[in-house]
Amino acid sequence: MKRPFDEVELPEPKAVFRFFKEISRIPRPSYQEKAISDYLMQFARERGLEARQDPLYNVIMIKEATPGYEEVPPVILQGHMDMVCEKTADCEKNMETEGLDLVLDGDFLSAEGTTLGADDGIAVAIALALLDDDSLRHPRIEFVCTVSEEVGMDGAAGVDLSMLKGRMLLNLDSEDEGHFLAGCAGGGTVRFSRKYETESLSAVPGGPGENPDGLFGAVLTIDGLTGGHSGQEIHRGRASAHRLLAHALQSITEAGGLRLGAIRGGTKDNAIPRSAEAVLAASGVDFAGLKSMIGELEDEFRLIYRETDPELRLRIEPGDLSGHAFMREDDTRALIHFLLALPDGMQRMSQSMPGMTETSLNLGTLRLEDGELYGESLLRSQVNDALHMLEQQVFCVAEGCGVKPELKSKYPAWEYVKESPLRERLCRIYRELTGKAPVVEVIHAGVECGLLAEKLPGLDAVSMGPDIYDIHTPEERMSVSSVKRTYELVRRFLEESGGSQ
Repeated sequence: MKRPFDEVELPEPKAVFRFFKEISRIPRPSYQEKAISDYLMQFARERGLEARQDPLYNVIMIKEATPGYEEVPPVILQGHMDMVCEKTADCEKNMETEGLDLVLDGDFLSAEGTTLGADDGIAVAIALALLDDDSLRHPRIEFVCTVSEEVGMDGAAGVDLSMLKGRMLLNLDSEDEGHFLAGCAGGGTVRFSRKYETESLSAVPGGPGENPDGLFGAVLTIDGLTGGHSGQEIHRGRASAHRLLAHALQSITEAGGLRLGAIRGGTKDNAIPRSAEAVLAASGVDFAGLKSMIGELEDEFRLIYRETDPELRLRIEPGDLSGHAFMREDDTRALIHFLLALPDGMQRMSQSMPGMTETSLNLGTLRLEDGELYGESLLRSQVNDALHMLEQQVFCVAEGCGVKPELKSKYPAWEYVKESPLRERLCRIYRELTGKAPVVEVIHAGVECGLLAEKLPGLDAVSMGPDIYDIHTPEERMSVSSVKRTYELVRRFLEESGGSQ
């Protein structure tokens, strides 16, 4: 039974969930992390911890070793403070100004109508609970909390780690308990832009949206898609709202004339777009015929994606032509061709790691307003040369369709290292605590370890975390019992460090 988290007794470990509840009250979308960063600095000041906040709002905290652990190598704990802010269509919460409404349902913690922010708020909560616990015996703990991880890892790219002494890093930004990540894809975001010529079209009496040119206004919408993380779930073949919208628009151009006035779709480059809409002016077919055609397209789409996106909806409604600047027909066709020609989704499976996606990309955001086009596609690959080839392909498609591409926020792959004492210890402790065999894997998603390893030569790193499901969607939920086991694992790792030297 669902219950507001404020009305239940905090589950174990209480300190972790107390801090998670506190940070969930603080809005923390990417690029707006000052409030949560200031909260972390206040936490450090109240406990007398050495701490630094940089101009990007990254925070580093240091807690010196307890007696008997002074000679033990330091341990770096690491996570990010920003979150992906997605919500359901009927949720009225302003996630830039309002905190989350946490809900407990059995073993699962979620947020009402929005993403939970367990990615990566749980890392922050676990680190704060450990730093706040004066009964814990531990080596020097160095907590690195970065900003803007969800939009290109800008924080990890810009953070100064010169105050760190550790070369063992526990990144707490993974979502499968017992899965220890030992490598990840590199990537980068390609931003698309163009300014198109436009003109206004005026509606006249005589029918909904009709005008002397025979054009009528309409709004085409696709929604109800499953979405998900554009790296970890890209291989599942889920529908992209942008790609299906482009197919529907192309079908309209084949039936008659079409001029685009606006497109709005997606919110993040690392989230598979769940919905999109286009404001358009059509001709050569009446509205009834157009609505019938869209109904047939919906049936086709639902048949193709019946397993991955069973709630898919495609619909068209009359629209007012006033208030929008419309593109010319030839530019509209060129833009649709660009959206259909642009590669999207999984591109290649790994030949060395069966079942692993090697190379992919995701057109996560798309906007057209007053003739201004803007979009972002996140490219990923486990192989740097393959990533470069994909960049070339994307640039050629864009430039060939008259769209300007620009590469931003590129980050390196975190390469797998066969020998890792840190990973071996974590795996052993996990087996002892749970009786289960751990999984060591490389994932098709961005993790900050690659950027941090470039700054800290000789770094031995592992990424881990509790079970979190459907991240980057409003269905995101986290296992409470898994959080407890993950916290106990990290705590035991720190305490055992002194006896293992």
